[in-house]
Amino acid sequence: MSVPDDSNRSALLRRGFALEYVTLGWNVVGIVVLAVAALRARSVALAGFGLDSLIEIGASTVVVWELSGTGEARRRRALRLIGFAFAGLAAYLFVQSTVVLTGGHHPGHSPLGIVWTAVTAAVMFALAAGKSRTGAALDNPVLRTEGRVTLIDGLLAVAVLLGLVLNTSLGWWWADPVAGYVLVFYAVREVREIF
Repeated sequence: MSVPDDSNRSALLRRGFALEYVTLGWNVVGIVVLAVAALRARSVALAGFGLDSLIEIGASTVVVWELSGTGEARRRRALRLIGFAFAGLAAYLFVQSTVVLTGGHHPGHSPLGIVWTAVTAAVMFALAAGKSRTGAALDNPVLRTEGRVTLIDGLLAVAVLLGLVLNTSLGWWWADPVAGYVLVFYAVREVREIF
């Protein structure tokens, strides 16, 4: 891979910042939308996805911080912070999904959750591609890792969407907490990858 010259590097850094700021904005709005949808439907998957959005905000903030400086120690610290956030999400979702499944809690329907997760999936896939390309061009492992986090966010949106649609269309109430377990799997995978 060739090293970008100063003007190209500046343009790549601006693109990296822009991608992170769009991610931050989307997820701030998403937390509000997901909180409303999760409370209305009493959905563990939507609540978990809202927490994932909170972690994505933290991860994007860490990347903005890391892009503002240099140094291997700063990069390692940034990656660890992202890893700890995913570990917390995995623990919460595992406990919550297990409680919901064993208790037989039936979530309600959530048209708002279905629309939001469908649109979020498309947005996150586009952002992930941009972060991956920009991180590779900058040779920045933190931006590339956060691009994978954003890709996983898109995949999780699809998993939650599937759970919501199955619950709404077929009455498969258990699809909601199972979608929560899908989030656990991906969160644990990211923690292992980061550490």
